[in-house]
Amino acid sequence: MRGLSSLAALLLIASSLPALALTEPEIAAYKGADRQKILEEGARKEGAVTFYTGMIVDQATRPLLAAFQKKYPYVKADYWRGDSRAIIQKVLAEVRNGNPLADVAESSGLSEPLVQAGVVEPFTSPELATYDPKYLDPRHLYGPSRLSYFATAYNTRLVPKEAAPKSYEALLDPKWKGKIAWRVDSDSGSALFIANLRLAWGEAKADAYMKRFAAQNIISFDGSARTLVNRVMEGEYPLAVNIFAHHPLISARAGAPVDSILMDPVASVSGTVLLLKNARHPYAAMLLIDFILSKEGQETLKHSDYFPSNPAVEPDDYLKPIVPGPNGFTENYLRPEALYEQSDKTQALFDKYFN
Repeated sequence: MRGLSSLAALLLIASSLPALALTEPEIAAYKGADRQKILEEGARKEGAVTFYTGMIVDQATRPLLAAFQKKYPYVKADYWRGDSRAIIQKVLAEVRNGNPLADVAESSGLSEPLVQAGVVEPFTSPELATYDPKYLDPRHLYGPSRLSYFATAYNTRLVPKEAAPKSYEALLDPKWKGKIAWRVDSDSGSALFIANLRLAWGEAKADAYMKRFAAQNIISFDGSARTLVNRVMEGEYPLAVNIFAHHPLISARAGAPVDSILMDPVASVSGTVLLLKNARHPYAAMLLIDFILSKEGQETLKHSDYFPSNPAVEPDDYLKPIVPGPNGFTENYLRPEALYEQSDKTQALFDKYFN
């Protein structure tokens, strides 16, 4: 009897451990009907997940993780916040030291450098079934966590609405000489401005434009996107190109003298969420990725003034005027891998006229 009892106990234990027998690639790729059950059982045992993100902490990261932990109270979600370059450096340094800490990483301009470094695990998520295919990665190496559209910001006290430049050609008017700023320390600044026009117009037209644009004595700004918009609000710069289109609208709601102008084609990029290889908490990591991509997670980001990527979640009404398609503008979605592949040519054009 004692032997039978021991055998029964072993079988009971074994039946409770199928989830933990899976490898990280198997967890990431699992599509079975019991997927949610397996992820939750594994996450309960892990009890934690670590998230590296470029999202603003108080505005988005904390509300997002609070909503996640409310749904999965047995998972403690830790985070570290930095810009994309800082996240890349931190992840790769940890890998080199043999001590990877992050399970999930999220930001814009993040995915392809980490993919090329070989530290990203392919994954599948049922949440992606409803997404626009143009935002998806056929390699299954990232999911689109949020969208960003880019525009020109202008100070409404210095520049009346009717006088504001409404096209890239209008930026070449001599009256704007020495009055236009752009970010030069970020992939979402001058580099994205140039890449957008290169890929939309072709090399010859983009080169000719940049030569004329450089003659406008463009002001190089070394700082965050939010800080540049603040400088426009303060009147230091009348115009700033290739800023996140929603930033001025957020400030304008609070009474700041600033607004956004879309110019055709409108550059867009997606933030990307990644599962990192050798994650310490792969079950909880997949629960977090699913949550970020889900309608519930996207609603949380929407209420944090981010553009949702899930088509089931519309942006707030005050942000709808800067969604390109419905407002008659061409959206030029710049895939992370395309930006990475084109980075040398984009840098060469910048160096030719602006460095």
